[in-house]
Amino acid sequence: MEEAKELFKKLKIYTLLDLALIIPSSYNDTTLTTTLKLGKVNTVEAKVIDTAVYAGKLRVTFELKASQRSITSTFFRVTPYHHKLFEVGSNHVIRGKLEAYRGYLQMSQPKSIKEVGKITPKYKTVLKEREIRALIETYITEQNLYQEGLDSKEVAILMKTHFPSSIEEVYEGGDFKNEFVSVFKFVEIFNHLKKLRTKRTHYPALRALRGECQQFVNSLPFELTSEQKAVISEIKDDLASEKKATKRMVVGDVGAGKTMVILASVMIALPHKSILMAPTSLLALQLYEESCKYLRDNVKIALLMQGKEKGDYKQADFIIGTHALLYIEDLPEASLVMVDEQHRFGTKQRAMLETLVGRGEKKPHFIQFSATPIPRTQAMIESELIDVSLITTTPFNREVETKCISKEDFPSLLSHIKEEIAKKHQVLIVYPLVEQSSELPYQSLEQSRAFWESRFENVYLTHGRDKQKEEVLLRFRERGDILLSTTVVEVGISLPRLTLIVIVGAERLGLATLHQLRGRVGRNGLKSWCYLYSNFKPSKRLIEFAQTTNGFEIAKLDLKFRDSGDILDGTIQSGQKFRWLDMAEDEEYILLAKSRVKLLKG
Repeated sequence: MEEAKELFKKLKIYTLLDLALIIPSSYNDTTLTTTLKLGKVNTVEAKVIDTAVYAGKLRVTFELKASQRSITSTFFRVTPYHHKLFEVGSNHVIRGKLEAYRGYLQMSQPKSIKEVGKITPKYKTVLKEREIRALIETYITEQNLYQEGLDSKEVAILMKTHFPSSIEEVYEGGDFKNEFVSVFKFVEIFNHLKKLRTKRTHYPALRALRGECQQFVNSLPFELTSEQKAVISEIKDDLASEKKATKRMVVGDVGAGKTMVILASVMIALPHKSILMAPTSLLALQLYEESCKYLRDNVKIALLMQGKEKGDYKQADFIIGTHALLYIEDLPEASLVMVDEQHRFGTKQRAMLETLVGRGEKKPHFIQFSATPIPRTQAMIESELIDVSLITTTPFNREVETKCISKEDFPSLLSHIKEEIAKKHQVLIVYPLVEQSSELPYQSLEQSRAFWESRFENVYLTHGRDKQKEEVLLRFRERGDILLSTTVVEVGISLPRLTLIVIVGAERLGLATLHQLRGRVGRNGLKSWCYLYSNFKPSKRLIEFAQTTNGFEIAKLDLKFRDSGDILDGTIQSGQKFRWLDMAEDEEYILLAKSRVKLLKG
């Protein structure tokens, strides 16, 4: 048993289904071939009728027992063992690839095999073949597989995969049959969901929160979308529980109106306190301004960030801050903790905030927000670990036209930039690098600066290493025409007058990043443009991206063009890769596995 544990550790597997999913890479089949197949490996009974040596090679002529046809074999690195083994008159079962040359059968360097009529799976693992086979033979039994929650068809197929009675029942055209692949897909996601469920922990809440938010919703100068209302309703149900502290993630597309969901949550938490942690001062300030604008006057709001404080955080009902919140020793107890753009904080930072305002075993209700859309399939999987809400629609239709352009389009781009500035609109140009690099066929931010500054007024520049970047963005928002930047503006500041963005070297960026950058324009319903500038012919990936503005569709496209990561930032099996399941296409298997896992829970 101890030895098996060590082997499991070496394989990095934790469940019986992890072991069952170590699928053979091939099979060693020593069953006798009934019909000779040219170009394939054949196993045949044969008798040596002649041998000859020439140029250091041994040539053996066999007679096939089944058909009396002769077959010639040549052995290259010959030893005395070969001469002794293949004496004239000796009988063998030989195995090798059968070819025909000028009508004569040939089998180069066949093996004389002793064990006939056996199919042995071959596994590619860190273990020796005998070790992995011993594990499979010991643990992969029908009884064990049934105990894992599989049905009779799934059990039968996994048993045939590891213990086949013929190659034909497993393979078709040299690959696993479709019904086998379907079972592998299902078992893979079923196993993953079962593991996620064991990782989910529940804590009692500090208290139930049952404040009223309808008055706030009715007071807004616009109607919330049905999805915003549905998410608020889910949060209301969550927060009403004292037995279980909420753990929910709200994922909204760019401009989907997550701020209103945040403010409604604050109202539900009243008269108790809420805290929101934002990744940048800019975002914290923006949320503070919007809270002051939309929350009723008797809600006390405080802003806490490095070097800047507004309001008294000890008396406030709603405290907004950056990670500076983590270092305030007398932070008051908060019944609701929220984190905006959660993926930009480390797991430990988020946990610190929960701990900071928790009391022993009891935890605050916790809601994470993200503006990086994820595929539905991924949301379905992660919801085993944390409740997930998706906001896929926006409060108003954003009219953003996306075009792939290159050098020859530059004059017309320049004219378009002038037109937008004349309308008092703003322009953003995103460069791949701050300084010149021989690696990239594009100008850097610093190289291009002189060009724009000599032709336009009110040109601002910032990048990731710029300590003044948040100040620059605020100044640009008020009085700028053109902003030159790196992808530092991917998530963050709302720029209501921004109508045109140019992304230089667009082919280098992931679709999620391109979508976030495009999300900077058209925020107030103004007709806007996103130009994807490349020195190369536009790829299928960029063409497909240009045809949709829906972040959830783009997340699905992203899956199609690259492997997905894990939205929970390493809280469990970060960057889970599936060998059989296709996250972009196999929603049906995930749905099936989710319903089966629920039944197991019983």
